[in-house]
Amino acid sequence: MSVAETVRETLSDVQALRTKMFRLRFPFVAELRHYSWEKLRADLIAGATLTLVSIPQAIGFSLILNLPPVPVIVSVIIGGFFGALFFSSRHHVFGPTSSISLITAATIAAYTGPSLPPLQLAVLLALMIGTIQLVAGLLNFGEITKFISRSVVVGYSTGIGVLLIASQLHNLLGFSVDLGQSFLRNLWQAASFLAEEKISLWALGIGLATLLIFEGVRRLRPRWPEALIGLAAMGIAARLATLFYPRLPFSMVRDVGALTAILPSFAGLHLGQTEILALPALASTAVAIAILGMLEAVSITKSLAARSGQKIEPNQELAGMGVANIACALFGAVPGSSSFARSAVNYQSGAMTQLSSMLSSVVVLGVLLFITPVFDYIPVAALAAHLIRVGVRMINRHQIRVSCRSTRSDAAVFVITLGACLLLKLDTAIYVGIGVALALFLQKTSTPLLVEYSFNESGNLAELMDPAKRSHPSISIIHVEGELFFGAADLFQEQVRYLAEDDNIRVFILRMKNARHLDASTVMALENLHDYLQKTSRHLLISGVNEEVERVLRNSGLLDQIGAGNIFPAETNPTISTKRALVRATQLLQTRKADVRLFYGRQQEKATDPGPPAGAPPLPKDYEI
Repeated sequence: MSVAETVRETLSDVQALRTKMFRLRFPFVAELRHYSWEKLRADLIAGATLTLVSIPQAIGFSLILNLPPVPVIVSVIIGGFFGALFFSSRHHVFGPTSSISLITAATIAAYTGPSLPPLQLAVLLALMIGTIQLVAGLLNFGEITKFISRSVVVGYSTGIGVLLIASQLHNLLGFSVDLGQSFLRNLWQAASFLAEEKISLWALGIGLATLLIFEGVRRLRPRWPEALIGLAAMGIAARLATLFYPRLPFSMVRDVGALTAILPSFAGLHLGQTEILALPALASTAVAIAILGMLEAVSITKSLAARSGQKIEPNQELAGMGVANIACALFGAVPGSSSFARSAVNYQSGAMTQLSSMLSSVVVLGVLLFITPVFDYIPVAALAAHLIRVGVRMINRHQIRVSCRSTRSDAAVFVITLGACLLLKLDTAIYVGIGVALALFLQKTSTPLLVEYSFNESGNLAELMDPAKRSHPSISIIHVEGELFFGAADLFQEQVRYLAEDDNIRVFILRMKNARHLDASTVMALENLHDYLQKTSRHLLISGVNEEVERVLRNSGLLDQIGAGNIFPAETNPTISTKRALVRATQLLQTRKADVRLFYGRQQEKATDPGPPAGAPPLPKDYEI
């Protein structure tokens, strides 16, 4: 290939990549072209149902974040509305989630940078996450999620569920803890307080009663919003109790941050010197949350698309989440991500377009303005019971069973990711899981198969079981199969060098018909092997070279080093190129007739063999080299 052709091919690849980048559209607009009253009715019902789930969850997440409920609910309103404008999925819902809330809370608790209020740190995180996700979506990075193992996602979601349960034990049992405690310390304190009977029976009773209401509604009226009904019932009961006992022996939402009736207001960006200095300390967490958001979005939307038959654009979902998080930051709200629970409710409620999520944001805003006092009296223990129930639901036993039983690698990835979630920082845990999965995958794929072959009496290539029975003791045919990228280069070189230790072998024929994905590392390994054989007056031939391998050998210059006459391209008949290499081997050994006799039907090959390429030596006569 000439330099001009190489440049043209490179420019063509760049142009093809550009057509996929910086494509941000409004799928919702296309939905409006065929909108109808029937769709509006379905979206209204789905949006109202979605609201019943969103409000209790948002108040619960504020408890995890140790922040007032308002900035969390604003995330539901603003993030849900703006995200729906860009999502390609009709059922995808954006908002605060348990995983994002836990990571954000842990980051705020462990933050040691320039002094900033907790809410300002959360808003700054939302801005950073949104920027990363938007840029990643515009640059077509949404496709990389297909390379992340599902076992990582299962392990991470399981770990989030376990952490969520552990983080709410103190609220369920009615004792106080320090912010940002580790998983093991939460368990130890809960066990200690139980053993010493220092728990609040009021809190425990309220929590158990809430769980009973949830379960009763789920069994008797499966379609009703059990979370809203259970929490509203406990809130109304607590409000009535305050009429007779103003000071109740348990905490309520108003004690940790009252839910005030205000309209979300545009706050703008406040990037002063203090905020800029805080960016490096938050960068790792922001990247981890952005990656987690990509995984959650693709997992959720593909799962729903499999049921609805809708086509999903991963980059559009990623860019939509970026816009939603940036909007949350501009309105002083906490970061969010794809919500599996709310997206599933949106689908099950019959949503027809992205308008259902927008309508839900409007309804949530109405609730925030008119009936906030009901939520202010919800007992904290009731919210803790709700969050523990959410955590239990995040532990998908079926997916865990599949991950642990499929392969040892999947089981190892699941266990290590889960352990990292429980013992390390959550942003570190996602990197550990992805790293282990990639390492195990590379180990699995970086083991090329090298087997010595020989022609049998029928003239067919077959594995040589006993090297002593080589038909020609000076010629070795080595069949190479598998991936030959950088991870396999060293092992490939070591195996061939081991075979080359036999000084009786003068010519090595590497049969590379099934070798794939050569790169610079493999080329250097072949170059070292060629130099080693030359120093010992021996020869290297390569047969069965396909177009991809030939291109790599030519572009790297190795084809010129080995010599074009020692490279034999693959042909229609898979054994022809190897037979031509044998002819070349006998020439190099300066013998016209070797001890090898090949029995193959020349008459049968004439129909499929196009003949020797220009400049190549002629094939031997029947049955003989």
